[in-house]
Amino acid sequence: MAKLRIVFAGTPHFAVPCLTAVLNSGHELVAVYTQPDRPAGRGQKLLPAPVKDAALAAGVPVFQPESLRTAEARAQLAALKPDLMVVVAYGMILPRSILAIPRLGCWNVHASLLPRWRGAAPIQRAILAGDEETGVCLMKMEAGLDTGPVLLSQRVDIAPDETTGSLHQKLASLGAQVLADGLTLARADMRIVPEPQPEEGVTYAHKMEKAEARLDFRKPARELERAIRALSPWPVAELELGEERVRVYRALALDEATSAAPGTLLRASREGLDLATGEGVLRVLSVQRPGGRPMPVADYLNARQGLMALG
Repeated sequence: MAKLRIVFAGTPHFAVPCLTAVLNSGHELVAVYTQPDRPAGRGQKLLPAPVKDAALAAGVPVFQPESLRTAEARAQLAALKPDLMVVVAYGMILPRSILAIPRLGCWNVHASLLPRWRGAAPIQRAILAGDEETGVCLMKMEAGLDTGPVLLSQRVDIAPDETTGSLHQKLASLGAQVLADGLTLARADMRIVPEPQPEEGVTYAHKMEKAEARLDFRKPARELERAIRALSPWPVAELELGEERVRVYRALALDEATSAAPGTLLRASREGLDLATGEGVLRVLSVQRPGGRPMPVADYLNARQGLMALG
């Protein structure tokens, strides 16, 4: 097969390895679509997305439409005459009129083993649910939310201490590998047979909300430990310690029975802060004070001697 004319659509860091895979595929990357620059930081300056930076560095034209539902957006994409559109964490819904433009359709790299965890936050939800494995799927897009048939997939174990940050990196690399495999097969004119997703096992990964950061100690310790890992690096779990709200980065669920009310500080030592939960004890290992940096509990207690007495 001759080189494919490919349009890439993606926005965050997760999509950058896949963009690199397209650049290295031997096909022709004719344009990159990414979200418009957004204000960020204390100064709320407009900042380009990571995909935009990578595309410009590679000398690829970048388009940043506010919407893909306009006649102008459709005409702009059609003028590129794409054979294939690759979509990775773009953050914008592609209407049917856009999906129909590329000759070979649109491929999407999704960070779960579909049909489990369709939607916006598959990495976080997999950790929250206690899944032991996840993966990535290369999917042919259709109008539904992550409902298209799967072209290729790869699995990966979720480590017991996995955070959203660490799993994000693993799946970004794995997604690039799966996409590269698909593009290699396309270059060799080998047709990939799409496999429809099964009807059983469908779950939805709803977007993470900042309100979920507040830990509910009525839940079992193991659920709270998973929540802390899933909420790192954003929005980061929070709890109250002696009238001070702190962020929690690391914790360990202990198989220890207690009759204390959920949220009660049982012990405060250099080993950690032990708090009662709805089932078991949660040992907090790393925290961040307002305006400070993450630190081990031993350092935190040096600044808050009163907690030692409470524990």
